[in-house]
Amino acid sequence: MRSKWFSLALVIVLLLSAAALGGCTKKSDKVTITLDWTPNTNHTGLYVAKDKGYFAEAGLEVEIIQPAGGTADQLVAANQAQFGVSNQEAVTLARLEDIPVVSIAAVIQHNTSGFASLKSKGIVTPKDFEGKRYGGWGSPIEEATIKALMDKYDADVSKVEILTTGSADFFATSETNADFSWIFYGWDGIAAEIKGVELNYIDLAQVDPVLDYHTPVLITNEESISSNPELVRKFLAAVTKGYEFAIANPDEAAEILLTNAPELDHDLVVASQQWLSDKYQADAPAWGRQKPEVWANYLNWLVTNNLVEKTTDIEKAFTNDFLPE
Repeated sequence: MRSKWFSLALVIVLLLSAAALGGCTKKSDKVTITLDWTPNTNHTGLYVAKDKGYFAEAGLEVEIIQPAGGTADQLVAANQAQFGVSNQEAVTLARLEDIPVVSIAAVIQHNTSGFASLKSKGIVTPKDFEGKRYGGWGSPIEEATIKALMDKYDADVSKVEILTTGSADFFATSETNADFSWIFYGWDGIAAEIKGVELNYIDLAQVDPVLDYHTPVLITNEESISSNPELVRKFLAAVTKGYEFAIANPDEAAEILLTNAPELDHDLVVASQQWLSDKYQADAPAWGRQKPEVWANYLNWLVTNNLVEKTTDIEKAFTNDFLPE
């Protein structure tokens, strides 16, 4: 009898062990997210989510890549990456072309970008763009935005030479190829402060409240939303933790970014992270929340200024549905 009880107990232990091992070896969902540019403090929450184990806790195995060809929007639309980093301008244009990308979270609540130039260039207002060279990424929204700003000053956009300089260093480009560029102040603006380089900076959010939109944003595609909404929800739960950590712990978050991108300048990353820490969420009720009126106002601005030839259902361009409650 004792032998039978021992055998039964042994079987139970083995079954429990097998179940435990089965739980431990449960396969994670493999996910790819493509950045919009080289790693910087706009992306810190993603690296925090990876290194702090937030992705793993959500059952995700995440690879963070940089786009080798094409934009993040194109890669996500083609399902070559499930998620990407983009901006409200690009998503709006994509929807106008019936490209099925969807913004699922605002990385930074307000627009912290603008047109920057070395002070020696003498570019103080959009009127001063005339006769100058602009260095950008080659997106149609760049010329459209420059035109709209110049129109307010009765300036002629045809007098601006539009160059595609890509991800070239702002400071090197400013000394050689271009007179002004579109920058995120939290990166190149802070770098200028550290270097002691004086800039003239035209803050888009200050020029026109309509241009105070969400940028960057995280995107996915309609197929991912319809076929695997739980994956989107798990991804955002982990990313939200990552950005909340970066908000509360900017110095440690900066070190995590530097571990993943050691080529970055240490002082710049630390200073930029401190500058951005209270801007990720800003006045939103929670990190990532997007406002319908911000999306609608920007589209209306494009239409009113004849910068686009048609309109679209902007409610399909973004959603808050997958963010944590």
